Amino acid sequence: MTQVFKWCLMVALCGINACQERNEPPAQHQYRFMGSLPVDGRNRTFVLNLPPDYYEKKRTYALVIGLHGFGGNALQFEADYQFTRKANQDSFVAVYPEGVASDGPLGLRTWNAGGCCGYAQENQVDDTKFIRTLIDRLVADYQIDRKRVYVTGMSNGGMMAYRLACELSDKVAAIAAVSSTLISEMPCQPGRAVPVLHIHSLLDTKVPYAGGIGLGGYRYPPVDSVLNVWASINACQPSPVTRVDTTGYTLREWTTCTPKTGIQLYLTRDGGHSWPGGVPSRPGADVPSSALKATDIIWDFFTRYQLP
Repeated sequence: MTQVFKWCLMVALCGINACQERNEPPAQHQYRFMGSLPVDGRNRTFVLNLPPDYYEKKRTYALVIGLHGFGGNALQFEADYQFTRKANQDSFVAVYPEGVASDGPLGLRTWNAGGCCGYAQENQVDDTKFIRTLIDRLVADYQIDRKRVYVTGMSNGGMMAYRLACELSDKVAAIAAVSSTLISEMPCQPGRAVPVLHIHSLLDTKVPYAGGIGLGGYRYPPVDSVLNVWASINACQPSPVTRVDTTGYTLREWTTCTPKTGIQLYLTRDGGHSWPGGVPSRPGADVPSSALKATDIIWDFFTRYQLP
């Protein structure tokens, strides 16, 4: 372990109260580290989870970066969306970075996704630099395959995932955005085609699928227009093909894209501003869609792609 970690904690079982409160079975031989990394004079924090076989096998692992939403944090993302359970089951490394806390009484954490959100955007926090630095350090310090680094995020975290696809296409193999949109104020000009998975509910009023004013009073672009931009970037056919159309959800896919890339959209008819298959992040939050398990779909999507 290097000095990248200001402090660390390894636990044999689950190790976070959120898991215990939801009566989830503990994972055996789980290794979790809580760490920090100095970036631009700020102490940036994260939680890192290594799969149970990490110290038993001499091989490299995929890395999935999970970005929480507005006001969330690393432990909330990990617990509510069952990502550590998935990482332990399918043997990949998961890391949950945290946005900068505001200076208000609640200390809400946000990401600077370009045109949103909150303290991070207002103070022009360089979250792209933070994630770039974090990737470089984890690849250097752990058995991580640099060609298989992926980013997913919820709401403001999904917006940040889109920004990273635009600005870190040399490090991020694919992204998955949930209940979010691309809201960067700068033109999106990635150095390569980036596979994109988007999951959204038609009932989401906080980041409306059709666009408009939502959470925080921000105006959010329509998801269709965002995916049309990516279809152009990835040289796909402009109109998607409907692969699944049920009472619960629709799956649309853009075809004939740049080789070894693709775009998928899962659109649910239930739920709201939430992570399908997860749990509500707080009392009064939108009930998640029961039509999908976003965590499983995201990992399945990621396994299809890697950097050239």
